[in-house]
Amino acid sequence: MNSKKRSKPDSPARFAIGIDLGTTNCAIAYSPINPDPLAAPGEVRLLSVEQLVAPATTEARPLLASFMHLGSPRDAAAKALDLPWAADRDFAVGALAAKMAADAPTRTVAGAKSWLVNSRVDRHEPILPWNAPADVQKVSPVEASVRYLSHLAAAWARAFPDAPIEHQKVVLTVPASFDASARELTREAAIQAGLGEELILLEEPQASLYAWLADAGDRWRRTVKPGDTLLVCDVGGGTTDFTLIAVAEENGELALNRLAVGNHILVGGDNMDLALAVSLRESFAAKGINLDPWQSVALWHSARAAKETLLGLNPPEKHPVTVLGRGSKLIGAAISVDLDRQTTTKLLLEGFLPENAVTDGPQRPRASGFREIGLAYESDTAITRHLADFLMRHGPSSGTPAQPTYVLFNGGVFKASALRQRILDVMGHWFGPELAPKPLEGEPDLDFAVARGAAYYAGAKSGRGVRIRGGTARSYYVGIETAGPAIPGIARPLRALCVVPFGMEEGDEADVPAENVGVVVGEQTTFRFFSSPTRKNDKPGDVITSWSEPELSETDSIQTTLPTDETAEDDWFSVKFRSRITELGMLELFCESRTSDHRWKLEFSVRDDRPDGGGT
Repeated sequence: MNSKKRSKPDSPARFAIGIDLGTTNCAIAYSPINPDPLAAPGEVRLLSVEQLVAPATTEARPLLASFMHLGSPRDAAAKALDLPWAADRDFAVGALAAKMAADAPTRTVAGAKSWLVNSRVDRHEPILPWNAPADVQKVSPVEASVRYLSHLAAAWARAFPDAPIEHQKVVLTVPASFDASARELTREAAIQAGLGEELILLEEPQASLYAWLADAGDRWRRTVKPGDTLLVCDVGGGTTDFTLIAVAEENGELALNRLAVGNHILVGGDNMDLALAVSLRESFAAKGINLDPWQSVALWHSARAAKETLLGLNPPEKHPVTVLGRGSKLIGAAISVDLDRQTTTKLLLEGFLPENAVTDGPQRPRASGFREIGLAYESDTAITRHLADFLMRHGPSSGTPAQPTYVLFNGGVFKASALRQRILDVMGHWFGPELAPKPLEGEPDLDFAVARGAAYYAGAKSGRGVRIRGGTARSYYVGIETAGPAIPGIARPLRALCVVPFGMEEGDEADVPAENVGVVVGEQTTFRFFSSPTRKNDKPGDVITSWSEPELSETDSIQTTLPTDETAEDDWFSVKFRSRITELGMLELFCESRTSDHRWKLEFSVRDDRPDGGGT
């Protein structure tokens, strides 16, 4: 990593800190750590984050918007973007950046978190804002994440100057669907931001359930019973995540075990905002106003504010949406149309939460042979169809869906009661009124649940509070090239060797039986990795000879040169494997020579956008 290693403090951590690095908003929560390991977790509190709300004006707010405004040298010279702890700034994050998104869309970074999982681009390269003009000094998705997390770390330092954040127990959340490389990129950004190398990653749906547990106290044991299944339905700004958690009984006590997580689905509030913007563009056109590309991007950001107002508490019937004029007669002027609540609700329900059968999976229309490189947004925006597909894939038998007993909603999208109710109504049609899942009562504020749950988890991991067990959310495989005669123009087929089973716990190691497998050394080679959220019965050493997506999907490959020495007679060694999940949740794979003391380690450490391989 690029960060400096810090020595461990002499005194124990004083606080458990939970950080939600969200697609749309970030939040930070904390609780004091009781030195008694048997004591109940401390009260979880939120930290208000000082940030720019207008040029040269700061204010402490509970959320830090995940937006970045890339200013000009003139902004830096005018000190307009300075903070109390940072001078000569040429960028701003938070409330001001979100506010300026509509006025300066080509200088606005949004959705950086979704880019972390996009393996089609180099996530260390300055590519954001995507398609911004050449005069904008772009940043990478990793750098954007560093800046958000650095801001949170600075807010913590101002509030608790005698408790450095890198010496506390820090838990940072990621989508359950993030693969190993996206998780490592997130961890890399966190370390560069000064959060310390001992931070732990936690899946967001689990964090939201931990927040519910923190609020429920012992009441949760009276709410659910053994045999119940909890569905965490998490729809945020950029992604949709589903998680199933089973309630079991162990040694006379209730326990929570994660059963399944869904795929990374790029559908969320951003898509809804864009759909509203398209509808509004037609309204502008009806007035004879054709918006240019700049105004269309600005309209997308303006639609977000309108949606939140119209679907919030005590909403008005209409909300004006305004963009700046760009024509010769309109420069400096503002043009606006009204968006009404009924139209907004109908468009979002029909477009994103339609009524469908549980057997109706996502629709896959034929794609063009050419496609712009960018975020891999889902072609089917129907979240209810993605949910049906998830439940069918993880049911007790083929053709039978999993049936949740309770639903826990998470993500800013579900602040709208109409959207929560539509999910419940659709599942009521799937399973009938008697088996329809019920919402978990007393859900915490959806803006802060993930951060609060992460702070609670830091205490639960130390033995205080309830832990959700489940280990890795996927099985992991390495691609083994088969032997055989070469055929011109045809690559040799691959076999997939299971090296990490579903549910492997942090700190666990596994021997991986493998016959007749060799590793190439002394020259650059590519090692291919695969993962599966559905193959839960594969064991280390199991070999898959054929598969299709999404049953098995390829993650980032490793391009590296495994070292050798002058005594080696061959450029390859017959090896056996050993896998390990570290305490921080990272995957390590060791290749051990069967004929010498050579040993190599492959791990997801993606500096230069490639995991590293090393030899010992």
